[in-house]
Amino acid sequence: MLHQFLVFASEAKLLAAAGLGCWLLAAIAVVAEKRRNARPSLDQVGWVPWTGIFLAATLCGAMFILFGVKAILQG
Repeated sequence: MLHQFLVFASEAKLLAAAGLGCWLLAAIAVVAEKRRNARPSLDQVGWVPWTGIFLAATLCGAMFILFGVKAILQG
């Protein structure tokens, strides 16, 4: 099913799907940031900049979805 979608989808649909993937990454980054803030030991919080990943993924996802939906609606 997924293979058929990827092969026969238009560029607009693929762009919208990539935007949804970016938003999924942003949701994972929010959960990871909340887990990092809840750690009892502040010396072992990790090095991944989850806030920056969240912002970049959210903005890219919004842009991809905007362009994808615009192209889908225009036909």
